[in-house]
Amino acid sequence: MNDVLERLRAEAAQAPEYEALLAADADGLAASLTSAGLPLWARELAAYRLGLAGDRRAFESLVLLLNHRDPPRCEAAAQALAVLGDPRTARAAAALATNDLRTAYALHPVRLLAALRAPESAPALIRTLSRLLAPHDPYWRVALACVEGLGALADQRAREVLIRAQSHPRLAVAATAALRELGVS
Repeated sequence: MNDVLERLRAEAAQAPEYEALLAADADGLAASLTSAGLPLWARELAAYRLGLAGDRRAFESLVLLLNHRDPPRCEAAAQALAVLGDPRTARAAAALATNDLRTAYALHPVRLLAALRAPESAPALIRTLSRLLAPHDPYWRVALACVEGLGALADQRAREVLIRAQSHPRLAVAATAALRELGVS
């Protein structure tokens, strides 16, 4: 949490809104999410604080941040969504992870799916990993997160895709470990 707040403090560059949002109650934070003209760091701060407090009014803003091109924003949104406990989170993360046009930004949705352990998690990770096993696919870090997530989930439906992943040099060790989690030697 401190890393997120320090990053946002630096982005705020001593703007008075930063301290106001740190002191705001839940209603004030929620109101700021719909206020016109607030910078991105302010919206992120409000959504992040609401998410950590379990306030579902942060859901839409956090999902938008989970899909952002800036990895620290995605990571902070994933942390808050994991705490939030909104039942829509797994569906939203699965939609982001499986979107072919957003693969470059899928790392944190993939990790969130594994952490959530929701019914949508394994199918979304399997689907995403399957398409990333193409030769010379540049998104090997997303593929590795899928492999690690599938190992943590230990879902038998992942067996075939994990066996295929073993043939990829950057995924082989993790895929073998994930298969062990499935009871496959």
